[in-house]
Amino acid sequence: MSTHVATIAWQREGAAFTGAQYSRSHRWSFDGGAEVAASASPALVKAPWSDPAGVDPEEAFVASISSCHLLWFLSLACERGFVVEQYRDQAEGVLGKDGSGRLAITTVTLRPQVEFGGERRPSIADIHELHHAAHERCFLANSLKSEVRCEPVV
Repeated sequence: MSTHVATIAWQREGAAFTGAQYSRSHRWSFDGGAEVAASASPALVKAPWSDPAGVDPEEAFVASISSCHLLWFLSLACERGFVVEQYRDQAEGVLGKDGSGRLAITTVTLRPQVEFGGERRPSIADIHELHHAAHERCFLANSLKSEVRCEPVV
């Protein structure tokens, strides 16, 4: 098994904190060196306390699931001798209330469009089967009911 680490950092930088008038902008840093500007969703926290240019957690959640599906799809297509030229997914997550009345991403819909090249082309049935198999193997789709722990360091 493997461990995956993300560092999330936020600083007040002298702004007022009371009255919820503080910036929600923060940074995500990953072990490979990538850094991402992040923020609360402007749909939930209005500007100037959110940054529409930052990736919000809900978008990242949807993108992670789509990315996991893509990587499995490519692997399976390659394994079966199909050549993928291009893959694009306009994935969408819906924030709503779950069965307990809490806000949650209640649905993630993937809409992958795949272009194939090479001499061996998949049938429509092959494409559906590849997507089904990718979904079955996607770690994130399989983790949606995973335990989330909070272990504060004080």
